[in-house]
Amino acid sequence: MEECNIVGIDLAKNVFQVHASDEIGRRLFSKKVSRGQLLKLMSSIKPCVVALEACASAHHWGRQIAKLGHEVKLIPPIYVKPFVKRQKNDAADAEAIVEAASRPTMRFVAVKSADQQAAGMAFKTRDLFVRQRTQLVNALRGHLAEHGVVAPQGIVHLKRLKAALSDETNELPTTVILHAELILDQISILQSQIETLEKEILAVSRKEELAKRLMTIPGIGPITAAALLAFAPDPATFQRGRDFSAWMGLTPRQHSSGGKERMGRTSKMGQRDLRRLLITGAMAVVRWAARNGAQEGSWLARMMDRKPKMLIAVALANRMGRIIWALMAHGGTYNSHRDTAQA
Repeated sequence: MEECNIVGIDLAKNVFQVHASDEIGRRLFSKKVSRGQLLKLMSSIKPCVVALEACASAHHWGRQIAKLGHEVKLIPPIYVKPFVKRQKNDAADAEAIVEAASRPTMRFVAVKSADQQAAGMAFKTRDLFVRQRTQLVNALRGHLAEHGVVAPQGIVHLKRLKAALSDETNELPTTVILHAELILDQISILQSQIETLEKEILAVSRKEELAKRLMTIPGIGPITAAALLAFAPDPATFQRGRDFSAWMGLTPRQHSSGGKERMGRTSKMGQRDLRRLLITGAMAVVRWAARNGAQEGSWLARMMDRKPKMLIAVALANRMGRIIWALMAHGGTYNSHRDTAQA
C-alpha cells in the first residue's frame, strides 16, 4: 500500500467509507469498511492526517484513531458539503472530506476528551428533563382548560392546578382527576431528577477555578459556567473574542458585496446551547436593569434608552461571549467598572 497523505472517513453506524489520497491529491483507494475492521485498517496505514466530519461518534473515533499515531482533524459538515460532486453517496462524501481537509484555510473542530463529553451529557440530560417537564405542564394546562380550570404559563403556577384538583367543590370528572394526577406524578419525578442534576452541576461549578471566574460576569450562573466548561473549545482556537462569539452564532450575518457592507440578524450558526444560555442570562440582566437602573454611563444604560429589550439582550450576549473568551484566554475576573477582563 502506498503511503497516504490524507485519509477521509465517512462515519456511519456499522459500515464506513474510507478514502485515501497521496500528496498530490490522487486517490489511492476508496473502500467500505465494517465497524469492527476500521481500527484494524487504520493501524495498517502509516501515521498521516485522518479527517472526519464533526458529527455523532466523531469524537470517539477521533480519540481511538489518534491512539494509533494519526493526526485527527474534525471538519464541520457544512464545510464539507461544497466539495461533494454531483451525486450524494458515501464514496462522494468521503472524497469530499479529503478535499475539504486539504484546504489550507479550512477550520477544524478540536477532538473532545471523554471527560468533556461526560460533562456535556450531564447538561444535555438536564436540558432534556426540563423540556419534558415543560411538555407535561403544558399538557396538564391544556387538559384542565377544557374543563374550565385555567392557570398562567410557567412551572411556578403548577400549584394552582394542584389546588383545583384537590378542591372538593370542583365539578371535574373522576377520570380527569385520575389522569391529571398521573401527569403530576411524572412532573414530580422529573423535578426530583432535575434537582439532582443541578446539584451535580453546581458542585462542578464550585470546584473548578475557571467556572468561579466566569460566574463573576453578570448573567452567568452555575449552569452556564458548567456548560462553557463542557462545550467551549480551547480559547487558543480563536484569535480574538469576536471569533468566539461568531462560533456561538451571536454575531450578525453578512450580506456584503461590491464594497458595501450589509449586516443582518445574528447568524445562529454555532453552538445552540451556549447561545441560548447566554441570551437567557443577558435577558435577566436587562430585566434587572429595567427595574433597578443600569450603571450610569455604561454601555447597557445607553442601550436601554433607545433599543428594545430583546435586541439589547442579544447584543449583550455577544459582549458576554467576548468577555468569556478574554477570561478563558488571559485569566482574571470580570471588572464591572472597566467592562472588561482584569488580569
